[in-house]
Amino acid sequence: MGMRIDLGGISVDVVRKDIKNVHLGVYPPAGKVRIAAPAWMELDTIRLFAIDKLAWIKQQQRKMRAQERETPREYLERESHYVWGRRYLLNVVEQDARPSVDLTHRYLRLQLRPDADIDKREHLLADWYRDQLKQAVPALLAKWQPLIGVRAERFYVQRMKTKWGSCNAVARTIRLNTELAKKPPECLEYIVVHELVHLREPTHNDRFVAWMNKLMPHWHDCRDMLNRLPVRNEHWDY
Repeated sequence: MGMRIDLGGISVDVVRKDIKNVHLGVYPPAGKVRIAAPAWMELDTIRLFAIDKLAWIKQQQRKMRAQERETPREYLERESHYVWGRRYLLNVVEQDARPSVDLTHRYLRLQLRPDADIDKREHLLADWYRDQLKQAVPALLAKWQPLIGVRAERFYVQRMKTKWGSCNAVARTIRLNTELAKKPPECLEYIVVHELVHLREPTHNDRFVAWMNKLMPHWHDCRDMLNRLPVRNEHWDY
């Protein structure tokens, strides 16, 4: 059952679930706040929890609202696009042949049929980014799973509008945002490690932080890099 509480002008969506602990999230692009709480927890207790976290909530909202946005993409010749953190110029080639995407030293070559509109161009490039991520992830899983002592039964790559990644500790699966293929490779590695550690520690408790510090001492730098880099310019649904 969902409800909403107000904290001095900050609206907080509350959802009660069959869970043991309270989970607080602040989501892009504008910093919408959600709390998932155990079904038995009183609303006043949830409110006190939120008040205690109010300074952190405001800090996260300021960061998200200040984060640079990409300019809207039109998929035109010499438009800038990013692959693994590097900038490439789009080279649009119209041919009556099978659509394809190729990467050269300076260009991201988008071959498509003359009648392809902006939606088809976007879809073709999105599929290509998804494939790039699918090819990169298995090596990272092979590297990190033995070190963490967990195994993801499956991983999924998809467009995600509020997270860089997520995991299901019960099903032993992880999900990764296709936008990670645009960011530097160390950002993807950080998110993979983050989600794998969540298979051991579902919340961001002290044990989770200790694992991250041990495995990837520079993980704060990777997280900050993701928070600084431009994010997709679009309307985000919640």
